[in-house]
Amino acid sequence: MTQTLEPPAAESVGEAQQRIDAWLTTFNDALASRDIDRITGLFATSSFWRDLVAFTWNIKTVEGHDEIVDMLRSRLDDVDPKGFATTDPASDDGDGVVSAFIRFETAVGRGEGHLRIKRDENGEDKGWTLLTTLQELKGHEESTGHSRPRGAVHGSDPDPRSWAEKQEAEATELGRSHQPFVLVIGGGQGGIALGARLRQLGVPSIVVDKHDRPGDQWRGRYKTLCLHDPVWYDHLPYLPFPENWPTFAPKDKIGDWLEFYTRVMEVPYWSKTTCTSAVYDEDAGTWTVEIDRDGEKMTLHPTELVLATGMSGKANVPTFPGQDVFQGEQHHSSGHPGPDRYKGKKVVVVGSNNSAMDISKALVDNGIDVTMIQRSSTHIVKSDSLMEIALGDLYSQRAVESGMTTKKADFTFASLPYRIMHEFQIPVYDAIREQDKEFYDGLTAAGFDLDFGDDGSGLFMKYLRRGSGYYIDVGAAELVADGSIKLAHGNVDHLTENSVVLDDGTELPADVVVYATGYGSMNGWAADLMGQEVADRVGKVWGLGSETTKDPGPWEGEQRNMWKPTQQPHLWFHGGNLHQSRHYSLYLALQLKARYEGIPTPVYGLQEVHHLS
Repeated sequence: MTQTLEPPAAESVGEAQQRIDAWLTTFNDALASRDIDRITGLFATSSFWRDLVAFTWNIKTVEGHDEIVDMLRSRLDDVDPKGFATTDPASDDGDGVVSAFIRFETAVGRGEGHLRIKRDENGEDKGWTLLTTLQELKGHEESTGHSRPRGAVHGSDPDPRSWAEKQEAEATELGRSHQPFVLVIGGGQGGIALGARLRQLGVPSIVVDKHDRPGDQWRGRYKTLCLHDPVWYDHLPYLPFPENWPTFAPKDKIGDWLEFYTRVMEVPYWSKTTCTSAVYDEDAGTWTVEIDRDGEKMTLHPTELVLATGMSGKANVPTFPGQDVFQGEQHHSSGHPGPDRYKGKKVVVVGSNNSAMDISKALVDNGIDVTMIQRSSTHIVKSDSLMEIALGDLYSQRAVESGMTTKKADFTFASLPYRIMHEFQIPVYDAIREQDKEFYDGLTAAGFDLDFGDDGSGLFMKYLRRGSGYYIDVGAAELVADGSIKLAHGNVDHLTENSVVLDDGTELPADVVVYATGYGSMNGWAADLMGQEVADRVGKVWGLGSETTKDPGPWEGEQRNMWKPTQQPHLWFHGGNLHQSRHYSLYLALQLKARYEGIPTPVYGLQEVHHLS
C-alpha cells in the first residue's frame, strides 16, 4: 500500500517521465487504430488492468494478456478512449519500475488513474499495473469551481422563493408527488457520502435510516469508542475534516460531524424511517418499497435501490444451549451500552477482535472483572506502528507535507491489484513485527493466540478478505499481556444460570455476557427486505475469493458485489470504512447518474455467484 515519498534525483525524474511518455504515446496510437494485439503487447505477461467504471461500467480487474484482449474486444469501440497523458511528473519507484498519475477521455466521460511500467528481460518497458477510473460524465459535470452555483439572482427572478422555501418545497414533494430515482437504505457514513454525491450530480434520491438523527449509528455505540483509523484516511467527499480535527475521532464527535455534513451537503435524509419490504417489478423496472416514516406508512417506487446498511451486515448472535436459563444480561457487541452499569459484576466477552478488545478495555478501566474468550487467533497491530509504517506514506501529516493529497493517496492504494496486494503488505508487517517484537512477545507469553494472516500480509488483507479477525491496538493488548483482561480459550459449550461453560469444561462465572461475535454477509439485509430468493441471486457480499480463512474461492479479483452491478437488476451494495465510503461513493454515484440520464451502460464482467452467504 505504501510507496516512498523520498524525492528522486532530477535525472531519474526526467528518465522516468520519458519512459512513461513513450509508453503512453504508443498506447494512444494503438488505441486510436483499434490494434488490440499491439495494445496487449504493451503489457507484461503478468499484468493487471483495474477499471473503476470507465471502460467496463463495472468495478473489474483483468489479469494478463488473455483477459485484457477479451475486455478490449468487448469494450474498445464503445468506450473510444483517447488522450492518455500524465497529470504529474512521473516517479522512479526502483527496481526498473516507474509510475505516474494519468488522465484520459472516453466517449462519455473523463477519467484519471495511475500507471506503472517496468522493464522486461529484453529491456523493453511493459505495462505492469494500470488503473482507469471514471471521474465525470460529459455534459453532466458537477457544479464546482468556475461552474459553482451562483446562489443569488441579481435582478428580476421569476421564482421569488428563498433558498429555504425551495428546500422545504422539495422536501415536501420528494417521495410523494415526485418519486426518487435512487433510494438509499442506511444513513451511516456510507449512505450519507453516497447521498452527497448524488445530490451534487442532480440525481433525485432519498437516504432513509431508522435512527432519530444522522450520526446516531455512532452515538449509540459504547461510550469509549473512537476511530482506529487516522483522520487523513477518513475524510468524506467534498468536505474534509478541519485541520484541528483529532487524529482519532471519538464516536460522538463523528456522529455530530455526520449530522452537520448531512445538513450542509443538503442530503435528502429521512430519519426515523424503517423499510419493511422491497419488491422488484421486472416489467416496470422499478421497486415497490414499503416504509414506515415516523409512524406514517408510505410506498416508494425508486428505480435503483442501494443497501448501505454497513459492510459487516447483520449482527451475528450465536445460539448456545442454556441461553434461556442464564439469569444475567446478554447482548451483542453492537448493542453494548458501555461499562457504567456493570460495576461490581463479572463480564464474559465472547470474542477477541476489535469490538471485544475495545469493550474489555473500557470495562477494566472502570474496575470491572472481565474475561475474554479467544475462540481463534487474532491479528493485532499497534496503532502507532500502523500509522508510521503502513499508512505513513499515504495518509499522515508527513505525507501531506510531502505533497500527498487524499486523491493521490486513494489512487495509489486503488492502483494495487488485489491479486498482488499481499506482496506489498508482507514486508510492511514484517517490519512491524520486528519493531514491536517485545510487544508481541508479551502477548504470546500471556497465552494470546496471534496471527498475521494466512500469508503474513497483516491487517489490510484480513479486512479485505474477510472483514474480521484483527484488532488495532489502542491499549487493550497491554491489559491482556499483564492479565488485567483475563483470557480464556475455546468455544462456548453452554450457559448455566450464572456462568459460561467452555467445550473443555472450564466454567467462567458471569453476570453479563457480551457476544463480540461479528457480523454476517450484507445480503442478510436483502433477505430480510426482499426475500431469500433475491439474497441468493446476489450471493455473498464482501471478500476476494482468495481461498484464505473465511474467504472461499474461486478468485473474484474485486470485492464481491460492492459498489457495482449485481445479479439482481437495480440492486446495489455500498459500505465499508470511511475511506471506502469516500472513494467508492463516486463510482457508484456515476453508475447511477448514467442510468438516470439514459446513458447506455453495458456491463462487462458481471460477477458470477459462487457463495450464497
